[in-house]
Amino acid sequence: MKKYRNPIPTVDAIIQKSSFLLLIKRQNDPYKDTFALPGGFVDEGETVEEALVREVFEETSLEIHPIEILGVYSAPTRDPRGHMMTVVFITITYGGELSAGDDAKELHWIPLDNINNIDLAFDHKLIIKDYINWRNSGGTFWSTKAR
Repeated sequence: MKKYRNPIPTVDAIIQKSSFLLLIKRQNDPYKDTFALPGGFVDEGETVEEALVREVFEETSLEIHPIEILGVYSAPTRDPRGHMMTVVFITITYGGELSAGDDAKELHWIPLDNINNIDLAFDHKLIIKDYINWRNSGGTFWSTKAR
């Protein structure tokens, strides 16, 4: 029997309020104390949408709803723990009280025009750059898309 070694699925959320983007400060390695988008691993038996809603609630206490898929990022080296692929959703919030939990040490609303000055985990700077481009022109994005 052939043994398969597949990428591990994850999800990440774009949560914007006015001209600010919600980022977590990571509590754990890798990238401990570095800013990142809220998100995490898809559990067996979950859709990516269910995982997104659960992970964001666990980290931020916000209730969100996905409205668009920004893209899929699957570069084998995007996570030092191994080959992880993420589906990134653009979301809206509809409830909850903002509070850090689970893997999030802190939560911060960062001005979108200040993102280039922030140290970000994984490939989240690329993802946010793609989000800014999406706001201007739409489309979807992926790891190796020509930019």
